[in-house]
Amino acid sequence: MAGLLFRPWRDGDDLTLREIWGDAESAPAGQFRAALAPDQDAGPWRRTIVAEDQGIPVAAGVVYSTALHPARLWAYVEVARDHRRAGVGATLIGMLRREASGALAAGLAGTTALRTKVAPGTPGAEFARACGLTVLQRNRVVEVGPGALKLPVFGEGTEAEAAARVQDLATGSVELTDVVGRYYEAVNEWDPTGPLTPGAVQRMFLDDLTGAHGALVLRAATSSAFGGSVQPGRKGRIEAFAVSYSQGPGAPGAPDAAAPASEVFLGVEPALARDAAVRAVYDLLALITHQYPVLLELDDSMEAVAAVVNPLIEVGAAEVRGTETLVVGE
Repeated sequence: MAGLLFRPWRDGDDLTLREIWGDAESAPAGQFRAALAPDQDAGPWRRTIVAEDQGIPVAAGVVYSTALHPARLWAYVEVARDHRRAGVGATLIGMLRREASGALAAGLAGTTALRTKVAPGTPGAEFARACGLTVLQRNRVVEVGPGALKLPVFGEGTEAEAAARVQDLATGSVELTDVVGRYYEAVNEWDPTGPLTPGAVQRMFLDDLTGAHGALVLRAATSSAFGGSVQPGRKGRIEAFAVSYSQGPGAPGAPDAAAPASEVFLGVEPALARDAAVRAVYDLLALITHQYPVLLELDDSMEAVAAVVNPLIEVGAAEVRGTETLVVGE
């Protein structure tokens, strides 16, 4: 590392480094490159350090906080191929750790624990392991093919029973916002969010700016206090939800079967027992994939969804798109 100079990020470094680095080695690396930016103390707190060799940037690292998952800081380091295995990355990580310690002492950040995203089998994954980071979560994007699951029958199979169990909801629904927020909190206990406000849930998942354009929910069966001949007076609570984000096939107004699969956020009422949760996910996924494929982003922590989708992957009725992503951290 003789002759290397370490300094803060400057305007124009991104263009120079991308030219030297070439294409990103993985999807996570490509996403993190966008986080390399000037230092700031809030919104979020961030420090970026660049390594120069004879005045030319060859490596960079960034560490930054997020309001949504405050238990750890995101960190990323990339080094030009001809400068690897020379201690540059380790030096950058050490410097970023010192920046995090200083931010904690100054009250600018609430932790010094680090996390990052890597693709298995890449140099980035090897480097993260060498830095002592272990796997916290696995993420995959899965396409579920049409007709992969048998359609459910509700009660006696009447239209009225089906209409009471399966309903369209506006994405601004208070009821939908509540269950989506609690589900996200529940499946992220490994990297806790803390309680989410309805406004935050709307901005993250249900606002027009997210691309959300519709939601389908599966409700619990209800019974009338006056006997089976009298319709129940109240709706059953939401057991599972599917929020659609792209105008793919199966979406309202998109009859073209050649269009790409719709992106869907599929979740379940977190208070349900495991068997009931798996059943609810199965039924709703069967409905939304009856004629058209859907794309699901699947974390291993989404146990009910994984219990339905993993067997489909094994038999070829669903397929992992791209490479899986691992969140590794301390």
